[in-house]
Amino acid sequence: MNFILAGILATSTALIFFSVPEATARQSGVPYSRQDSLRGSITPEREWWDLTFYHLDIEVNPKRKTISGKNTVHYKVIGQGQTLQIDLQEPMEIIAFRQGGKELSHEREGNAYFVNLDAPQQTGTMQRLEIAFEGEPRVSYNPPWSGGLTWEKDQKGKPFIANANQGDGASLWWPCKDHMYDEPDSMLISVKVPDPLMNVSNGRLREIEKHDDGKTTYHWFVGSPIANYGVNISIADYAHFSEEYLGENGILTLDYYVLKENLAKAKVQFRDVPRLMRAFEYWFGPYPFYKDGFKLIEVPYLGMEHQSAVTYGNGYQQGYKGKDFSETGWGMTFDYIIIHEAAHEWFANNITYRDIADMWIHESFTTYAESLFLDYHYGVNAGNAYLQGARQVIKNDIPIIGDYGVNQRGSGDMYFKGANILHTLRQWIADDDKWRKILRKMNETFYHKTVTSQEIESFLIQETGLPLRSFFDQYLRTAEVPIFEYYWKGKQLYYRWQAAAEGFSMPLKVIQQDKTHLLDPTAEWKSTDILIPNEPIFADPNVYVFPRPIQPPTE
Repeated sequence: MNFILAGILATSTALIFFSVPEATARQSGVPYSRQDSLRGSITPEREWWDLTFYHLDIEVNPKRKTISGKNTVHYKVIGQGQTLQIDLQEPMEIIAFRQGGKELSHEREGNAYFVNLDAPQQTGTMQRLEIAFEGEPRVSYNPPWSGGLTWEKDQKGKPFIANANQGDGASLWWPCKDHMYDEPDSMLISVKVPDPLMNVSNGRLREIEKHDDGKTTYHWFVGSPIANYGVNISIADYAHFSEEYLGENGILTLDYYVLKENLAKAKVQFRDVPRLMRAFEYWFGPYPFYKDGFKLIEVPYLGMEHQSAVTYGNGYQQGYKGKDFSETGWGMTFDYIIIHEAAHEWFANNITYRDIADMWIHESFTTYAESLFLDYHYGVNAGNAYLQGARQVIKNDIPIIGDYGVNQRGSGDMYFKGANILHTLRQWIADDDKWRKILRKMNETFYHKTVTSQEIESFLIQETGLPLRSFFDQYLRTAEVPIFEYYWKGKQLYYRWQAAAEGFSMPLKVIQQDKTHLLDPTAEWKSTDILIPNEPIFADPNVYVFPRPIQPPTE
């Protein structure tokens, strides 16, 4: 979700274990803490066991604003270990850890609990750990950019409750293995709420269990791997309507849950959903969660990409809360939250970053999907104009890739700068059919997997056949935009790239008097006489670079 984008608005309107260098200080110079490492790294107490299944079974009390219950963790032993790390953040509290009917001892270090397992943890065996917990979870003061629970009311005064916790962690409200590298293969989410409220979570509604105490438990089953932060509860006195979409993999159910007072508006606004499915299945391949369906759920905050249960709070208006980032008008042809958050089903929920430092994999591709939505429905020029216009919110402040192993994301530029980087790559490929095949193959190759930036970069290098190492180093690992320097001397145009990444090179189209010429600048000066001397030239507007004419050097 666009929790980083808020900062932009404020200023301008099978597991693969790997080691990464641990960062020591943030961009601000403030040192990282032990808690940062416990949260953001694959600790020895995480590494030896592989998640297979969660059963989160809780009761939500709207009056007390509390959550209580248990999470049963199923896992496979894949290495040597007798101590297991579980995460839960204050003020939530663990009541007990149990395995084999026996209560276990543990040590706590901040938000990390280290559970001492009595039974032998033999490699290859399947084990189960039951975690009882309760508490009053942190309230989000600015959802979804600050993590926590949101406890609001609808127009009739009934509770209207939801969670949002990307970045801060799912362990804000339920105990789990709170690192992105390991996802359960499936999950059961059972939530008990007072009548007439209902809970809507990920996956498909398996059972509605009525109780004698005036409460109901809703059991939702997720049949696909799911990231911790994608697990959600949305609680209200909802109205429900649905439709079916005939997609690439057959019939896809589309379910909508909205406040009753907004039912009529939702039936109009949510017409964007079939439209986005057509566009994104064309560009990215089949929707990744046919078995779990697709839901759009009204919540009391802007929205979030919860897997198969996308949340919505854009006020039933076009654009981003009525704003067009591009100021071209194209951003007002769709509901930003519906299109952006649903695109995350491909990039975030299907292809998931292993470390939040690589969050660009989620946000760059998803923001770029907005342009591809316009491209599909309104033509390539619409998508081009949208991305060019949105460059005004790019800050070029710090690198897009953050620090590894400490739960630290990079620049908010991963949204629109990231989208423009991908658009620049599309121009270099210069074959839209090939580009589309690459995007589709990416979703097939990394289907339901967690990945690193290096894996995505290597994939793109392989599939494009282009020398992209310095391209990615420049755009992702520095904050600088490549500068196309040039000057005239006689009939010759002299030109080069001024860039931070060593060996950066990329072809560039330049336009002069409605004619397009392809140049091949590198870090070294080159010259050409194919252009009209001293006539203005313009860089391809679809390539995100900064042209800079300079004075000829004196002899």
